[in-house]
Amino acid sequence: MIVRHFLGKDDELARHLVQELNTPLDWPEEGLSTGHVARISSAAACDVSYDQAANGHLADLFAALPLPGTPDGAEFWRSLGQAGGDAALYIGPGNAGGPFFERILESNEGGIADRVLSFLGELSDQQRDAVADVLGDALARDTFTGGSRYLGRLWLRDAETSAWHVLLASRRTDDRTRFLEAWGNA
Repeated sequence: MIVRHFLGKDDELARHLVQELNTPLDWPEEGLSTGHVARISSAAACDVSYDQAANGHLADLFAALPLPGTPDGAEFWRSLGQAGGDAALYIGPGNAGGPFFERILESNEGGIADRVLSFLGELSDQQRDAVADVLGDALARDTFTGGSRYLGRLWLRDAETSAWHVLLASRRTDDRTRFLEAWGNA
């Protein structure tokens, strides 16, 4: 964790907070100190930035595809619907629309990740190959190089892994607490 690096022996983050907040490093003498505030800030920044990064990456994956409301986008989303069948409804602009990505901004990570994983989980092997072809053809038209099926498979794998990370991160605190307790009692 990058932020935790600054909490070493020199407590750079704490010293920064002292400068910005104009408080002594050991303020107050009892209770919550500036150093404690730095550690709380570090933990919060790490959790928030990880979740935001995973959600932002999901948005970036979709941003690489043809945009809805454009001629290329209309053709792409129609082809994706044909290749993915009913599963494509989970991520299609007609069903997901604006709220699909607005949820990223509102930090509702699970809704988007659930949709992506539901889409991918319902694809048969043949549909997954067909979807990879559609995705790859769209990505190959842009500045990406490589075979279209290969690009499509990369997109699918990346979307699946990113969505999984988002869902896993949303459970992290409770799971980690139970994990540490169980292993501590073993």
